[in-house]
Parts: sequence; C-alpha cells; structure tokens
Amino acid sequence: MDSLRRSALLLLVLRAAAVSRSGAEPLLDVAVDRFDLPRHCPRDVETGDFVRYHFNGTFFADGQKFDSSHDRGKAFVSQVGLGSLIAGMDRGLRGMCVNERRRITVPPHLAFGSVGTGGVIPADAVLVYDVLLLDIWNTEDKVEIRTLYKPKSCKRTTAASDFVRYHYNGTLLSGVAFDSSYSRNTTYDTYLGQGDLIKGMDEGLLGMCVGERRTVFVPPFLAYGEEGHGTLVPPQATLVFEVLLIDVFNPKDDLIVVVKEAPEGCARRTATGDYIRYHYNGTFQDGTAFDSSYQRNSTYNTYVGMGYVIRGMDKALQGLCMGEKRRITVPPHLAYGEDGVGELIPGSAVLVFDIHVIDFHNPKDPVEIKVTHKPQDCKVTSEADDLIQYRYNCSLMDGTLLYSSEQFDSPSTTTLGADQVILGLERGLGGMCAGERREVVVPPHWGHGEDGAGGVPGSAVLFFELELVQLQKGVPEGYMFVWLGDGPDPLFPAMDLNGDKEVPLEEFSSFIMIQVKEGNGRLRPGVDADSIIRDMFNNQDRNADGKIVEDELEQQEDEEVRRDEL
Repeated sequence: MDSLRRSALLLLVLRAAAVSRSGAEPLLDVAVDRFDLPRHCPRDVETGDFVRYHFNGTFFADGQKFDSSHDRGKAFVSQVGLGSLIAGMDRGLRGMCVNERRRITVPPHLAFGSVGTGGVIPADAVLVYDVLLLDIWNTEDKVEIRTLYKPKSCKRTTAASDFVRYHYNGTLLSGVAFDSSYSRNTTYDTYLGQGDLIKGMDEGLLGMCVGERRTVFVPPFLAYGEEGHGTLVPPQATLVFEVLLIDVFNPKDDLIVVVKEAPEGCARRTATGDYIRYHYNGTFQDGTAFDSSYQRNSTYNTYVGMGYVIRGMDKALQGLCMGEKRRITVPPHLAYGEDGVGELIPGSAVLVFDIHVIDFHNPKDPVEIKVTHKPQDCKVTSEADDLIQYRYNCSLMDGTLLYSSEQFDSPSTTTLGADQVILGLERGLGGMCAGERREVVVPPHWGHGEDGAGGVPGSAVLFFELELVQLQKGVPEGYMFVWLGDGPDPLFPAMDLNGDKEVPLEEFSSFIMIQVKEGNGRLRPGVDADSIIRDMFNNQDRNADGKIVEDELEQQEDEEVRRDEL
C-alpha cells in the first residue's frame, strides 16, 4: 500500500474519531479503523477485486447487531467498487490486506439512506462493520509461482503427461490449513496435464525439478470455484500450496544409464546367463536412500537376464565389465510399479542405483590360465602325483587380497591330484615347470562355490598369481615306489648284492637307493625315504624273519598285488 493511500485512510480514522455517538456532528464519509494489521501485505484490495470476508454488522447508535457472516457460518463474497456493495463498504474495503481487521463506520447516505431496508435497517442509520478479510482475487489473476529452492543440477523438469510424486501443505490465503500430504505420510501421486488435478495445480507443477520447492498460488476459478471442496475449502477460495517435488517420470521412459568409471582393457562383458556379484547404493530421485549392499557388507549376487531382479536392473546388468561403475535410473514400470514394496519402496517410485561390478562368471566358464613367464629350459612339467612347491597371491577380481604365501616362512607345498587344493588351483598348477609364473582366473564352480570358505565370499571368482618354485616327480596314489622303466629281470639276483641268496633290510635299502640314484625308479616324494623302504621291506619279508629270499618275491596264486611291494 502506498503512502498516499495510508494518509487518506488516516484522515478517515481521524474524521471518525471527531464524531460523537449523539450525532451532533453528522458523519460525512466512511470512517476506517485499522485495529489489527498483518505483518506482511503482498497485495491489498483494489477496485474490481473479489473479496471474501467475515463481518459483524452493528448500529452505530446503540451497538445492536443487525447481521453477521459468523452467525450464518459462511464468509461473504463480493466484488469491490462495481456496485455490488453499499457505497460505504465499497470504499471501506479498498486497501485492505488479507488477515487485516477493520472497523468500518458508514454514514446513511453511503449505506441505506433515509429509507433503510427490509425492516432490518432503519432510516438514517449509521452502520458499523467489523471486518476480517480472508481472501482477494481478480478475474485477471493467473497462477502465481514463487520458487523457494531449486537444485543446482536439474537435468529434467516436469511436463504434461509426466507422472509426479510430491509432498505439499495446502492453506487458504489467510493461512488456514486445509490439507497436507505430510500428515498422511505419503506423497500425492498423479499425472500432469490430464485433468486429474485442479487447473491451477496442473499449471503450477510444470517445469519443476526433483528436489525443487515452490509456493503455488491458485485463484478460486482455477481451483474449486463457487462450489468449494468439502468442509475445509470454502467457495471462492484462493489456495496456496507449498510443494516439494519428490519424483517424476514418463510412462514412455526407458532406463537411463550413466557410466561413472570404466576399466581399461575390458575383454569381456556380462551377458544373459552370467552370474554377477556387485555392490550398490539404492536411492530415490531426491537422494533419499532405501537400500545398500555396502551396509550389509555383502555383494548382491544374481544371474543376468533371467528374471531374478526387477526388469530394469536385469536390462542394466547387460554389457558390464568387471570393475565398472554405473548409475542406473529405473522408471517404476521397469521396477516395482504402482504397488511398490511395503514401506520400503513407495508406489510409482523411480529408483536410482549406483552399482560397482565386483566380478561375474558363467557356469560354463573354464579355468583361465595366462603364462606370464616361462623358463627357456622347460622339459619337466608338473602333473598328477608330483610334489610341488609354489608361491601365490590369491585375490578377488577387484584386487582385494585374500591370501598369500608371503604370509608364511616358506612356499606352499602340495601333491597334485591329491585333493589338497581347490580344483581350479590344481588345474592352474598343472603343466608348469620350475620357475614358471602364471595368472589364473578360477570361477567359483572351480573354487569354493556358492558357499565360499573362510575369508572367500560365496560365488567369488578368484585371481591367482602363481610361481612354481620346485618340482619333484611323484608316484601314483597308493604307491611308495615305481619303476621308471622295466625293472631288473630276474629281480632277486639284482637285489642280492653280495650273492648270498638272502637280502636283509640294509642290503634292500642299498638296492632301492641305487635305483633311485640311477633314475631307474622313484620313491614317493615328501615322505621319509627310510620309512618307505622299511615298509616295502616288511611287506616283502612275508615270514617276518628279517630277510627276503627269492620265494618271497613270487606272487602266490589268488594273492592281490600290493602297491607297496616290488
């Protein structure tokens, strides 16, 4: 309100104060007493505006009430300055603010004059109106939007045919609340531009970003008009909505995939039928988190393209590299749809996943072996029954080190083919020569399977760096000694080194060690040679008299061959 208007009203107040109740001096103009002013007045009443207000009407002479909108339980609605009201009220309401209280004193010539009206207002009556202004609007008004907050990054804004989810507080222009989505603890979800909302909100929600806050002022003719709505929105009410946009999508939307980090040298990408392990953070579009594999300290494991996850994720998991990071935005028709999931995922929610691929494999994958160094002299290679020493580092595919032979004082030792290590490592160690180095990728069905093992997650692909340190050729399972060619024939004379027709333990031991030294035979590696030879001798010394004679070397009929015999 400008200073000239305030000065004019002040003169009216002073003029009214000079009039006594005796009527000794007639009231020449409307007197206005602004006894309760709001702190903020963004708009005041002008000629042509429509107003909604409550009032009590009394006679100036005796204070007797002649009318009251409060008693009727309904605010009064009229247009100002165009003859719809008595002239005194037309003048007295101008310049008024919403929530302002005024006392307007109207002389007879600006009220009902010397005639009065309807037996209620007598002739020459001075009328006093105590007014509370509730609303102002004009037929030229449009939806007014005041942006309270707008995110710095806004790649998409709402448009007609979009589906939106938003929170709001709804008040009348006077500040009286009539509805709130917050009180129901659920967003308001609807399509834009399809007539599902009042016209003013359909317009007021256009061009919003997720996370944006705005205040939307809707004039009555773009809201509920002359009918109002229920008991809380009166007829001809301007509505004020404070809106927070939570979500937006369009039924035609597809996945949005943004690659955040792509590893170099991606030789293989995920495909239908692969089994993948990945970490993820799941949020709604406004950044509110709803789930995270990191919080559980466990990857999410599933098959790709086989319907074990929501359709959008099934599609998004195609074509990924190990170690890749992506942000995936999934519209609800490719996620949990209109129903959502309990209290975790609201209906019609857009989901945003930040994923990090740890590893993947296919159930048909073999063990992958890459030789990184091979000595020039590589004539003897490892095979089943060999005793080997090797160094190793065992990691997950993301580089997380699980185990290392460096943790121990000496290289690891195993006998190939004896089920002492996982099958994939067994295969990776086969065919190596001493000094050779390899990188071996072991899928879980060749490793620790779905259950994992101490420190190894379930369904984990393992990466081994191997070096064969030492190789001792072995003997078949169950044998203590094998001939590397044809043994002596006849055998006993060869064993009887001194020719006395009997072979004691010492002579037997000397014979065996000669065969090993000359490369004619091999003892089981990794076992004490004296113990092996003693066991072999005892098995040949059938009568246990401390010596072997020629008859004891001959196999008896129906006697099973023993593997620790010669």
